[in-house]
Amino acid sequence: MQFSFPDGNAVRINCPDSDSLLRQVRRNLNENSGFTLATINVDHLQRLAEEPAFRRAYAAQDLVCADGNPIVWLSRLAGKPVRLAPGSDLVLPLAAEAAAQDLPIGLIGSSETSLALAARAMEQRVPGLRVTLTHAPGFPFDPMGDEGAEIIERIRQSGARLCFLALGAPRQEIFAIRARDALGNVGFASIGAGLDFLSGHQRRAPKLVRQVKMEWLWRMLSNPRRLAGRYARGFTILPGHAAAALRQRGRNRAG
Repeated sequence: MQFSFPDGNAVRINCPDSDSLLRQVRRNLNENSGFTLATINVDHLQRLAEEPAFRRAYAAQDLVCADGNPIVWLSRLAGKPVRLAPGSDLVLPLAAEAAAQDLPIGLIGSSETSLALAARAMEQRVPGLRVTLTHAPGFPFDPMGDEGAEIIERIRQSGARLCFLALGAPRQEIFAIRARDALGNVGFASIGAGLDFLSGHQRRAPKLVRQVKMEWLWRMLSNPRRLAGRYARGFTILPGHAAAALRQRGRNRAG
């Protein structure tokens, strides 16, 4: 499944499910090879259409999976079906991959209090996990600024080989590319609110709500002032992407 933009940048979902993603992460960690992981959703699609720097960063991601049922539905329309792999569900499995190879991890974003609680929760739930760095950047965080360079140096000194970024889009995806290129052997997973869910600073939708594909409504109702407009803008772009997916399906059949 691919999303193309007029400036020539394209975002391709190259991890069709969680299992394939974890296998690739395992391989990269074992080979001492840095990587970036992005989890695309409708909000990202809407921002990608408007922000050139975000498009460039997303097009440069090594691993991309579907974080949102609309993305899954679009993939089916395109004839390239993928399964849901939310960033929040990937945090512990990814941490387990690092722990299995005795590689330390870092947590970047959110707040110091939330990161400390998330680190404790992760170490309790993933045997052998070592968190060697937690850092909450100042606000507003400029991923290409001086603080970004300072964080990269802190990661280098910590020895962390997998870093979870909870900086919010597009900052986390832009910083991930910069840090991957600077460090070479560190993986970066942009997981949004995943750490705040683990720390308890945010409450995730109940499992039943997620099973009936209504987590987006749960999140919107939990913070309508911040999220209602975002979801409304996201839904307005879906018809255009659905048409593009159908065209992609036709090209796939013709090829």
